[in-house]
Formats: sequence, C-alpha cells, structure tokens
Amino acid sequence: MPTAENKQDTVRPGLVSFVGAGPGDPELLTVKGRKAIEQAGLVLYAGSLVPPAVVACAGAGARVADSAPLTLAECHALVRDAALAGENVARVHTGDPSLYGALREQAALLDRDRIPWRVIPGVTAACAAAAAAGVTFTVPEATQSLIISRMEGRTPVPERERLAALAAHKTSLAIYLSAHEAQALQEELSRSLPPETPVLCAYRVGWPEEKLIRTRLGELADSVAAHGITRQVVFLVLPAALKKGAASRLYAEDFKHGFRK
Repeated sequence: MPTAENKQDTVRPGLVSFVGAGPGDPELLTVKGRKAIEQAGLVLYAGSLVPPAVVACAGAGARVADSAPLTLAECHALVRDAALAGENVARVHTGDPSLYGALREQAALLDRDRIPWRVIPGVTAACAAAAAAGVTFTVPEATQSLIISRMEGRTPVPERERLAALAAHKTSLAIYLSAHEAQALQEELSRSLPPETPVLCAYRVGWPEEKLIRTRLGELADSVAAHGITRQVVFLVLPAALKKGAASRLYAEDFKHGFRK
C-alpha cells in the first residue's frame, strides 16, 4: 500500500502561467489571462505595479499574494510549493512578461524543479499609451520602426544601446523605467533629436489616475516635475509626428494584393 509520502510523489505538478496583466485596466486583461487567474490555487501578483482589481477575479478559495516585498527565492518557494502540490499558479506581471519582467530567471527555476510553465501575453504599456492618446508609432515614408528601451539605472544598459545612439535613427521610441531620471533622459535624447520633438508622458495608463501629458523634448523634465511624477511612466518619443508622411498604401486603389485584385 503506498505511503502518504509516495502519494505526494505521484501528484502531478500544476501549471504555472506567467500572465501579462496589461498596464492596469482590468478590462485589458486577455480572456486567456483571466481564465488562468480564475483557475489558479495561487495568484502571485506584482502589487507595486498591478492593481488589485486585475486579480479580483481569482477563485474564492485561491490564495492571493503580493510579490512586491518578496525576493526571487521567496517568490519561487511559494510558486514551487503550490505547483508541486498539484495547484495551478498564476504569476501576474504588469504589461507583458517579455518586457522587463524577470521572466528568464523565474522560468529557469521552474525548469530546474521540473514544473511546467507557459506565458500568456499582455498589452504592453507602450501600446496602451499610444491607444489612449490616439497616436501611431509608424508613419508611411517617415518611420516604420519602434524602439523600446530604458535609461540606465541600477540595471546597466549596454553601451551600444545608449539612448542617444538609438534616438539617432529618428524612429519612434518607447522609453520605460526612466521617470526618476527625466532630466538625464532629456539630455541624452537631445544629443540626437531637436527640442521640438513631440513626447507623450503616459502615467499609470489604464488606472483611474491616468495622466497623458503632451510635451516637447526641450520641456520634458519640467513637464514631469510639474506633475510630480517619479515612477510608472512610459515616454513615447515621436519624431515622425513632425513630418507630413504619406497615406498608407494598403487601401490605395492601385495597390493590389491576394485579397483585392
């Protein structure tokens, strides 16, 4: 007859889902992400960035824990214990887990412990900010690229990815995790872009206290300071907004493709 210990050994590990919560609006959570939260025995979310309303759909018997005060080892211990007990786990990240989400190190620990995992994408703040402000990153014949990056802070940035070098391409930029360095950000971008370059400062997109501040590069630091913003801002730098550009060829009468002769 199997012992209690042997029974424990035969329990199939639960599935860990890294859920992209989007920028903060619970309605921007994907259907798949919501289901993962509803079906989880443990919901671990980044409370410093993810509003409690996003995980309010957790089941009545689920344990909901804030990962903000925890270390990587402490987070993994909670996830591991729940998964090895056969529970599904929803590890809820702000935005999309593939951007600044510490996904690699968490997944490596799960692989080590032979715990299955998956990633459910979320709406990244850059796209949510563009939608909220009604702006576009791409303008035909002006720019067709978007660069996502950040200022150097406690996490270094490779020299080849310094913002002045990236801005020299004159493409759209989405800059994360840099609100506390607004003056340095302005100075770095000004090495490659003119002071009249349009910038959108999008604060807590999708939260009730959302702010969309339209400014210019030469006034960026002053605009951030005037609104008392020090965190949770994505900066959209839009050089192409100064150009007329051209209409998209997609719907032009003389543009033929497989679905329109």
